[in-house]
Amino acid sequence: MERPARSDRPGKKPPHAAAPAAAGSPRSPDRFTALPRVLLVGVGRWGANHLRVWQALGMELFVADCSAAQRSACRDAGVPADHLATDAADVLDRVDVVDVVTPVDSHYRVALAALEAGKDVFVEKPLAATSDEAAALDRRAAELGRVLQVGHIFRYDPAVEFVRGAIARDELGPIRYLHGRFTGFKRPRADCGVTAADALHFIDLFGFLLGCSPRAVSAHLSDLLGRGMDDASWVRLEYDRAFGIVEANYFSPDKDRRVIVVGERGTAVCDLAACHERVRIYANQHVRDGQAWKAVEGQRTVPRLAQAEPLARELDAFVASWRTREQPLADAAAGCSVIRIIEAAQRSSETGQAVALQERECDAECPSVPRVRVRRDQAEGARGHRLGPVHPRPPVRRV
Repeated sequence: MERPARSDRPGKKPPHAAAPAAAGSPRSPDRFTALPRVLLVGVGRWGANHLRVWQALGMELFVADCSAAQRSACRDAGVPADHLATDAADVLDRVDVVDVVTPVDSHYRVALAALEAGKDVFVEKPLAATSDEAAALDRRAAELGRVLQVGHIFRYDPAVEFVRGAIARDELGPIRYLHGRFTGFKRPRADCGVTAADALHFIDLFGFLLGCSPRAVSAHLSDLLGRGMDDASWVRLEYDRAFGIVEANYFSPDKDRRVIVVGERGTAVCDLAACHERVRIYANQHVRDGQAWKAVEGQRTVPRLAQAEPLARELDAFVASWRTREQPLADAAAGCSVIRIIEAAQRSSETGQAVALQERECDAECPSVPRVRVRRDQAEGARGHRLGPVHPRPPVRRV
């Protein structure tokens, strides 16, 4: 039996929806038209995009960043001087919602402080550094009646929306497998390995497209640069009736963000880095010809997609959840799930065995590795020595 993904239920009220309004988020008659006051914590490489989008959405924006240079850049971008702070705690009582775009190691601390202050919180992916921390944030948000959304941005991409709809309508037939490449030559992130930084996107996306969670994970993670964190990653996800493979690295010269979904009656190619023809549908099939098979090429279709920036849709959806108290499309349960899968991938890479995923919350029965970053002794060593082959269907080790 496939396990339904807990986070694929847009429009459903979370169990904490009826909780009393907390300080900073009054439920007034004009709530459904009001704009929340937003605190953006962190305006580094990706945080600068959040700054741009929040300003385009017309929000009253506060910014907290420990860097004087970053605060100066925000002032130059139009953020009032009295809306800038070094410490988020200094302005928490002046805002309604908090957007956390800081290094991974600080996500838990910053998000928890915002929740305790009665704020709805958006946290960039990954939700936290461990599944234990992620689960703790999920529980605390429910206890306090707050919205907690995770930055799984591709859930809000019109191209993904189309492919997910095609799968739901059975236009591709039963899904055989999915393949995703998130690669490109770029500076490695300093706060986590490439699996948690980049492969995470497609690990989450596969479950979102299929509407279920994987039952087992096998992986091969490499630390080719000797940084103590993985920089090349291959993750295989086993579902009940399909499998998925995600490749991520910092070395390939071409930027690749393609997802290929192969069904019995057709294939969808979703190129999330393209400006045109972001989705292509091929009605290709293999059919029996006596004792042999033949490849029958069908029609190639390029659907028309809405022109919308995924980040803008994502943050606008967060505002909608603040207004309506409805469950976000990318909720904390989704954030916790993907971190558990990454931790399982780390253990698989360590042992050379597949790791079974249990259908339970992250708790003391499911110990996590110290961080979603991969230590050198968890990867392959400074020169990328092999741990051993990872077979297509290796023995399953239950955790």
